Amino acid sequence: MRNTAQVTLRELRGYFGSPVAYLFMAAFLGVTLFVFFWVDTFFSRNVADIRPLFEWMPLLLIFLVAAITMRSWSEERRSGTLELLLTAPRSDLELVLGKFLGCLGLVAVAVLLTLPVPITVSLIGPLDWGPVVGGYVATLLLASAYISLGLFISSLTENQIVSLIGTLLVGLALYFIGAAALTDLASQPVADLLSSLGTGARFDSITRGVLDVRDLVYYLSLTLLFLTLNVLVLERQRWSSGGGSSHRRWRIATALVIANVLLLNLWLAPVRGLRADLTEGNIYSLSETTTTYLQQLREPLLIRGYFSKKTHPLLAPLVPQLKDLLHEYGVRGGRNVKVEIVDPQSDPKVAQEAASRYGIKPVPFRTQSKYESAVVNSYFNVLIQYGDEHKVLNFRDLIKIENRGGASVKVVLNDPEYRLTGAVKKVVSDYRRAGNVFSAIDKPVTLKAFISGKQRLPDALSTLRDGLDGIIGDLKKQAHGKLKVDIQDPGNPDSPAARSLAEQYGFQPLSTSLLGNDPFFFNLVLERGDQRVAISLPDDLKTAGLRKNLEAGLTRFARGLLNTVAVYSPSSPPSYPGMPPQGSHFDTLKKALGNNAVIRKTDLKSGHLPAGTDLLLVLDPHNLTDRQLFTIDQFMMRGGTTVMAASPFKISVGQQGLSASAQKTGLKKWLAQKGVHLDHSMVLDPVNARFPIPVTRNLGGIPIREYRQTDYPYFADIRDHQLAGDSVITHGLGQLTMTWASPIMLDKTLPEGLTAKTLIRSSEGAWQSSSTQIMPVGDNGEVSWKPSGQRGSKVLGTVISGRFDSYFKGKPNPLLAADDGKGKPQGAHGKAKKAALKVGSVIAHSPANTRLVLLSSGSFLTDTMMQLQELAAGQPYEQPVQLMRNTLDWALEDPALLALRDQTRTSRILQPLSDGERQFWEYLNYGLALLGLLVVFLIARGSRRRRERRYFNALNGEEV
Repeated sequence: MRNTAQVTLRELRGYFGSPVAYLFMAAFLGVTLFVFFWVDTFFSRNVADIRPLFEWMPLLLIFLVAAITMRSWSEERRSGTLELLLTAPRSDLELVLGKFLGCLGLVAVAVLLTLPVPITVSLIGPLDWGPVVGGYVATLLLASAYISLGLFISSLTENQIVSLIGTLLVGLALYFIGAAALTDLASQPVADLLSSLGTGARFDSITRGVLDVRDLVYYLSLTLLFLTLNVLVLERQRWSSGGGSSHRRWRIATALVIANVLLLNLWLAPVRGLRADLTEGNIYSLSETTTTYLQQLREPLLIRGYFSKKTHPLLAPLVPQLKDLLHEYGVRGGRNVKVEIVDPQSDPKVAQEAASRYGIKPVPFRTQSKYESAVVNSYFNVLIQYGDEHKVLNFRDLIKIENRGGASVKVVLNDPEYRLTGAVKKVVSDYRRAGNVFSAIDKPVTLKAFISGKQRLPDALSTLRDGLDGIIGDLKKQAHGKLKVDIQDPGNPDSPAARSLAEQYGFQPLSTSLLGNDPFFFNLVLERGDQRVAISLPDDLKTAGLRKNLEAGLTRFARGLLNTVAVYSPSSPPSYPGMPPQGSHFDTLKKALGNNAVIRKTDLKSGHLPAGTDLLLVLDPHNLTDRQLFTIDQFMMRGGTTVMAASPFKISVGQQGLSASAQKTGLKKWLAQKGVHLDHSMVLDPVNARFPIPVTRNLGGIPIREYRQTDYPYFADIRDHQLAGDSVITHGLGQLTMTWASPIMLDKTLPEGLTAKTLIRSSEGAWQSSSTQIMPVGDNGEVSWKPSGQRGSKVLGTVISGRFDSYFKGKPNPLLAADDGKGKPQGAHGKAKKAALKVGSVIAHSPANTRLVLLSSGSFLTDTMMQLQELAAGQPYEQPVQLMRNTLDWALEDPALLALRDQTRTSRILQPLSDGERQFWEYLNYGLALLGLLVVFLIARGSRRRRERRYFNALNGEEV
């Protein structure tokens, strides 16, 4: 090792004693920073990562390493110093290792000088340091392979130019053997083999934060292979003409090293578990959540990937990643999970089955190469099947397109584990729903029925009472001891039992009229521990409807079943392609939530929500009637969780610009009864997101309309410290833009039994305005408003929990009101008709674990706003959807999927920066790079002077 260290120091002194090292490092840093800030447009991407810093390394290092290794042995040969080295008391291995470590040290110093870049990114955004560590490890491993290759080529010739060209050709061959340009021409198995041999494909895996033993061994194998060949070349310099046993031993030893390197890589090829996930939250490893779901399977689960041999070039690199993930599901699921990978284009029977049974058809992708432009029909689908239930994920579900600036885009997998595990949960849930719901209930549930005697019940309910006995009998047969039944007659409305019922459950006597002259009880509730689900009577008072409501209530106690979300949103005109949408559309949100829940639309007018509703989502309400409020109110009184995104302003976005107008939500008095108020103003925040403002510019007398990204204070940019860190609703969200939000005011003292927790708040510099002028009117699109009034942090989202009192307590039931407002239902021609029997009462209070989530923006969840945010950010904007997913899982007590999605979160957005701040950080990195070079120069110069002084003292006989 001492001899090796001496050779290493000799090499380093040779590099740093001449301009070679500084020219190398200056070129390396210049190209790296140019690519990072200009080619990959770091600030335009607006993502807090440094993967662009490493993406060009496989190509960049080939040229730079070839330049520093071309003279290593060639110069020794040309100048005649190679013989001196070979006759020195050092082995060939020590000489080769010394030169190798010297070159690697130079590259390591150059790489170290790029550290200000990730430090800068960490200061202006939530950088995940795992991929950073992986990137630097991959860079050094790749440099090691290229350096060993360069040294080997250099040892074969005394011409430096030949050495340079040879290293470039072999290095580029190793890179392009795994590039898409070549793998697209081969079959899938051959393409996978070529990708595993390419230095670039392996590099990408490590830079995303996954240290796989197979990748590490691959680079170390290349390094060992070329270093061994280098040693053999030097040893041959010592050989005289002819052969001998020692020569054969050297050749055999070299062949054995090469053979063992190849066998080791082949042996490790199928091994997928030996890896370390360095990312925050281990986003590239299957979670315990997925494992838990797979272990709960009772029937075989089929996961089949449909992938074409030839597909779009941007999708091709994702196929092996997705295949590895699917095979990991097979490993974790054991015998209950079967994974298949098929190519329907090579098997007509598979293609026919995919189309006829699952609706899977090839998608036409337009491709363009140097020689032709064509359309390729290809498959990129994953089928999840459990029993007779199935779900298909297509390429739109599985990929995410990232804008790289300009016309450049990058396609990556979009939370693949969350999508796949969510699909597994859905098919298993649908299968169990169609079967026995009690198979998914692990602890007994009690059905408590508070029903008056038949003499008090109307005829329709007397018949329903008889039907209830039959329902209970059928359910007990299915339950196998998991259903207990307790039926009581509370007696008169003034009896102690009735008063206890009102106090404990909030149940009031039912009636068939507003006068309430014939009160009776017919209340059902399911209980288990603290969980309580009140069962509503069906509108038609039929046994089938009651059975459906009871079974739907039981699903809320089942494990692993999909929950039902009822969604109310105001009716809006349909949107047409190429035309700006009118009104509020929430299609993107509904589709996203529909992946892990059953979405049911409701108009809130009937008094009842769809059967089995677990969560009510009220989006941008206006002019809610008493009947609609009563539906919301009584759902909460039964213990349901309600989420509201409401605003006292209506925002319109059209070709003429922005406009705002006041609107009545219908919630004012209802919220006030709970101690909550939506202020009739909008919040403006100095920390805000950008908005594309239309600007008219005069060009030579011709007005030109263009869009300019302008800071827009009505778009409050909410960051980590403004999001409740201890709430699962906002935990891990990172950033959220609240558009045209209003302040939420809470009474100093909330009604007894209620508590409030702030989820979202603006910055301390925010102010509020009741003006409806929301368009900038300054020149060149500059923001035209100035802060006014009291400034401070405003509450924009809160959750109220506890035992709520009904807003309609002591008031008439709106559902029993006459249809014509005069007490007489009317027919089509104004004649009186016989009305169906209406039964109703008011549940006075809710269980103690009821929750209301209030978000003070009715627009931030709309399709239009999310599209505008995508335009401003230059990439898909999913924060509002993620917030609602978090809320859904929190409300429905599904922390497993919540943790899984938080684990796979990929959106790490930079802090909002002005143009001046962006320039500052960019130029700071240029300055730090120059400063780093200067520091290295001063250190090398100081070391050289100390060494010269030591030699001078030795020559003069002084003590060294």
